[in-house]
Amino acid sequence: MALNPLLDVRDQRFVLFEVLEADKLNQYEKFADFDRDTYEATLELAEQIAMEQIYPANAEVDKIGAQYDPATKTVKLPESYHKAMNNYREAGFSGLSNGPEFGGTGMPETIYRAVMDYIFAASVAFGSYDTLKVGACNLIINHGSDELKKIYVEKMVSGQWGGTMCLTEPGAGSDVGALKTRAVKQADGTYKITGQKIFITAGDNDLYENIIHPVLARIDGDPPGTPGISIFIVPKFFVNPDGSIGKRNDVTTTGIEHKMGIKGSATCSLSFGDNDQCIGWLLGQERQGMKIMFQMMNEARLDVSQQALGTASSAYMHAVTYAKNRLQGQDPAKKGDFTSVPIIKHPDVKRMLIWMKAQVEAMRMLTQLAAYCADMAHVKKGTDEGKEAAALLDFLIPLCKAGNSDLAWLVTSEAMQIYGGYGYCSEYPVEQLARDCKILAIYEGTNGIQSMDLAMRKLLMNPDMFNFKVFKKRIAETCEKAKGIVEDKYIAAMKNAIDAMDATVAKLAGLRDQKKILDILAIAQPLQQAMRMVAHAWMHLWSMTVAVPKLKAIAGDSAGEKVAALAKDNTEVAFYLGKVLSDKFYLGTELKHLTGYLDYILSGETTVNECFEDIFTGALLQ
Repeated sequence: MALNPLLDVRDQRFVLFEVLEADKLNQYEKFADFDRDTYEATLELAEQIAMEQIYPANAEVDKIGAQYDPATKTVKLPESYHKAMNNYREAGFSGLSNGPEFGGTGMPETIYRAVMDYIFAASVAFGSYDTLKVGACNLIINHGSDELKKIYVEKMVSGQWGGTMCLTEPGAGSDVGALKTRAVKQADGTYKITGQKIFITAGDNDLYENIIHPVLARIDGDPPGTPGISIFIVPKFFVNPDGSIGKRNDVTTTGIEHKMGIKGSATCSLSFGDNDQCIGWLLGQERQGMKIMFQMMNEARLDVSQQALGTASSAYMHAVTYAKNRLQGQDPAKKGDFTSVPIIKHPDVKRMLIWMKAQVEAMRMLTQLAAYCADMAHVKKGTDEGKEAAALLDFLIPLCKAGNSDLAWLVTSEAMQIYGGYGYCSEYPVEQLARDCKILAIYEGTNGIQSMDLAMRKLLMNPDMFNFKVFKKRIAETCEKAKGIVEDKYIAAMKNAIDAMDATVAKLAGLRDQKKILDILAIAQPLQQAMRMVAHAWMHLWSMTVAVPKLKAIAGDSAGEKVAALAKDNTEVAFYLGKVLSDKFYLGTELKHLTGYLDYILSGETTVNECFEDIFTGALLQ
């Protein structure tokens, strides 16, 4: 398996086929037509397109960016993106996870997400166009009328038409319920839409013939706040009865944002109904807009977690390559030898690299587990196993989105540190990766919102905390399987971590009962970070439970210098040894930070809610 400079392909296959055993999904009727060979061919093609088309375009498009023409009010993208998208589309990746009944391939979500590993590692900006299209298309598939499905789905699945998600407005960012976009019902059952949306990713571009906007709006007379919101399908161009493109809808692109990163992603401001001629079609039922949109938002949050994984993976792989080739300083293990050595010989550089490796591998495994849960929730729908898979997926979404995006920023920063001053220069790739990944903690629900979602909706407002019970159950199962395989101290570390987290959640439930909601919200972010740490420890224990027997099967009982010597000539020994070492590093060192997080959470310190506006601004106003 050739080395990919952006992604550890061997680790990806380890997660997919050795840990999750995704190739066994063909035992279910939905995936009966697929096997390991099919998956391998799909992943290899994705890697080829990502490396040959998308990655080379990434740096170029970062310099050129999406271009807005105020005369025509349209957005154009560089030709390299068009070429890459054509190849991506022709390979069938646009409809990979959609069923054959819609013109798609119908592969498991687990494999689709693995394909996107390559795409996002090559370019976050490029991948965002297709994932938004997939999300908008899935809304129509799941909630649209037969007529809407007939008009839009096949063209979106094929990649001819794109899609967006239109929530944010001026003055109504995260507070979606404060939106002002209006919908007025017409005699023919359609709605006239008027309003403005901002920060709309892929809101306009020339990659697609048509762009289909799911738009949140309030029907005149409906109640304020989120209960009164409905959702509408608003195409950029109307569609003729024969399926061809008709005249343009009254949707105007008023500009694009000039951003720190992801400059190839067109972040647009859109105006609906400037001439009172913007027509939309209701999706689902009236006043069900937020409920319906949450489906796309959950998908988008997994997309963001993969974008973060992609940037972190790319940063780590670049850092490893650089550290192996950059000569500086002498080997600290050889006194008196003044020969310059690769910086990877230095203990502090090794520390940074093993930290990055452990984070990226846990991110990948948890994100792929979430995708696998989506598949199991579908094929086991209606059974206890299916309910548990759905509950675990729901629980993992904020941990993947917030956890991955927080860590991506830290991993890219550490990669820049390994590059030294060169890492801060635009001639080297990690500088762009840092700029590209910062947005990931902000959009599709800030990480503060993800933390509140975890603390309140997934835990304290959930009557029996079923999601958390499933999470704990799966960890207990892994601990049991690890017995006799993994050293007792690592199993004990995992057990102690989940027990401490369980006790912490129980104490927070006491604050809930006392109606001390502000105190809970003040520690929601460290709670999310602590829970992510526990989830990542679980991934590492699970990983070691699989990797240790594989390593022994190849290397026998070799240890220390002997197994290291074997690893120099055997890539599989090197891989499994690397897995075990990063697993041990996380469970033996990183997990120890959990104590500090839990002490913070349970400290009872009320300073945050004692703060008031003047302590932050008073000195400046004097």
